[in-house]
Amino acid sequence: MKRLFFTIIMALAVPCFVFNMADVKAQGWPAQYEGVMLQGFYWNSYSQSQWTRLAQQADELAQYFSLVWIPQSANCGGKSMGYDDLYWFPGHYDSSFGSEDELRSLINTFKAKGIGTIADVVVNHRKNVSNWVDFPRETYKGQVYELTSTDICANDDGGDTKKWATANGYSLSSANDTGDDWAGMRDLDHTSANVQKNVKAYLHMLLEDLGYVGFRYDMVKGYSGSYTEMYNNDAKPQFSVGECWDATKVIRDWVDATNKTSAAFDFQFRYTVRNAVNNNGGAGWKNLGRSNGTYYHKADGVTYPNWPLVHNNYEAGAYRQYAVTFVENHDTERRSDAEQDPLKKDTLAANAYLLAMPGTPCIFLTHWLDCKRDIKAMIDVRRFVGIHNTSSYETTAEHLNYYAVTTTGTKGKLLAVVGTGTYTPAADYVKVLAGYHYAYYLPKSMNTAWVDLPNGEYEGEQQAMLTAVSSNSGAQLVYTTDGTTPTASSSKAASGTKITIPLGTTTLKVGLLIGSTVSGIVTRTYKVEEPTPFTPYTVTVCVNTSKVGWNDYVNYHSWGDKRSGTTWPGDKVTATKTVDGQKWFYKTYQITSADDYVNFVFSIGTNANANQNQTVDINNVNTDKYYEISDQRNGEGKYLVSDVTGSHTDIRLVRPDAGKGDDIIYTLDGRRVTTPSRGIYIVNGKKVVMGQRVR
Repeated sequence: MKRLFFTIIMALAVPCFVFNMADVKAQGWPAQYEGVMLQGFYWNSYSQSQWTRLAQQADELAQYFSLVWIPQSANCGGKSMGYDDLYWFPGHYDSSFGSEDELRSLINTFKAKGIGTIADVVVNHRKNVSNWVDFPRETYKGQVYELTSTDICANDDGGDTKKWATANGYSLSSANDTGDDWAGMRDLDHTSANVQKNVKAYLHMLLEDLGYVGFRYDMVKGYSGSYTEMYNNDAKPQFSVGECWDATKVIRDWVDATNKTSAAFDFQFRYTVRNAVNNNGGAGWKNLGRSNGTYYHKADGVTYPNWPLVHNNYEAGAYRQYAVTFVENHDTERRSDAEQDPLKKDTLAANAYLLAMPGTPCIFLTHWLDCKRDIKAMIDVRRFVGIHNTSSYETTAEHLNYYAVTTTGTKGKLLAVVGTGTYTPAADYVKVLAGYHYAYYLPKSMNTAWVDLPNGEYEGEQQAMLTAVSSNSGAQLVYTTDGTTPTASSSKAASGTKITIPLGTTTLKVGLLIGSTVSGIVTRTYKVEEPTPFTPYTVTVCVNTSKVGWNDYVNYHSWGDKRSGTTWPGDKVTATKTVDGQKWFYKTYQITSADDYVNFVFSIGTNANANQNQTVDINNVNTDKYYEISDQRNGEGKYLVSDVTGSHTDIRLVRPDAGKGDDIIYTLDGRRVTTPSRGIYIVNGKKVVMGQRVR
């Protein structure tokens, strides 16, 4: 349901009734919703989740995702994933993921492609400016918004905040927290009229100014769900989901406390999948049909089983509409510095089960990047069948080594089998998709052609398997590869035939031929380029520090998704060279893959004090670079940096003829191209400016 900005006037043979926005309850999450959501980040995904990088993927993402949840987007006073929120209003939206302009462009680009953007909303707690109890003063559209010490819960940090406040002449709220205490930052008192005023204005701004369509509320156990109801009824987001990381009973109670104005992440769904793939309790794949243990509810003295919200055994599926299902997120994934609680294997099978079940599936970015081909194909089948968040399902078979479910959508049924064992379905089903430890089957009664290779860009010739889904034993497949509609006289293939998708662009159309009639046509579009092994190359990063007087050395603190980061404040670099009469500190780095890059912070000093003399972050470096450190600092006290690479002749390698012959060419963001336009590229492992001559 779209946000409502109207007044309905009913004029019948009865008195006139007028309804306005204040009378309309927020919906929480739409019923029979068929969309799939992408979590567009993982922990420390500062490169992959840059606003500009996500925007570049909009065309591809729009084919598979209706919603993308992105990190909390305001400035947090330093490098941050957004959960130590400091600012709430525009003017402070230059974050670790890009600028405010880039954020607005991303949201608008997504909207134009049919993708809704979900905001990460952190209002349980907030970061302070300079001491334990102060908050930023912000002005938005002429209105001043500022929280004060009296907006902090009386029992924050187990009473430690109150002790500090009293000793330093401050007062806190007289009200205790309405939820769980969190010691990381100041817990906000949501009974405060000032907190409510600030939060409501913030949420309206996210929807009406920045253009988000909904909210993912962080740490909702930290305050009563009744306040989420208040905020959602005021702002009226199209979508709302809360992170209530707990037992099913607690999650359900929170959804009820919001008066169903919000959905919740189905954590117990995630844990039953984890139990299955990790073989917890020795039950193997049978764990998908079991609860994740039990939960003792002290208030009523009852022990409750931890069924997933979407499970048949939980309230007969009554809470499926409010379940956002997932199998991994940024808090459960394995990190380089934390084991956490990850899936240890069978990522494909886990996602196959997720995408075959009711609820609204949320795909984790890491899984999307690593398993894109399979996940695309799974979503293709889910959409074809019309599975939605309130679909019904039945367990078809369960075994230590496999589990099978049949889910009914608006257009048919999907039989999904996951696990290491072999299960043979009834003869009236045909396999349309298979991968490592998973298979999807459609009933033959659906009478359609199917292609297992999803749309996309690929390297090297591909194989696409064509399947006839039909109860007619004489059905054949007909297909074209030039985008024209197949007819009875088109190329024919038997069900199960694999055809080669050659280099270049191919629009494949496949239809089901019964007699002389072609029906059930499916279309796929492929762009295939010749694969070429990546050749590692070296980049040199040069820094001029004359404006800040760093004459003896510069610390290069570096990190990246595919490399180990340095320990703060980084490598002490003393090597220099002279270019164009200027002194430059420099250090080289090896780029080992097309999507490799290095991020930097430059500084002087030691671990104890380098933060007082450091620059802003420089991200996604994979070519030779020259940087100039300004004597100007930003609002966080960090030195600004200018990229002056194009001003120095020793790195302006010009190739107007590049792209001919055997050249291997990549864009700066790691995409291989064959016909580059003017600009800067990596050609055969070296940075090249194409299409122009040096003056």
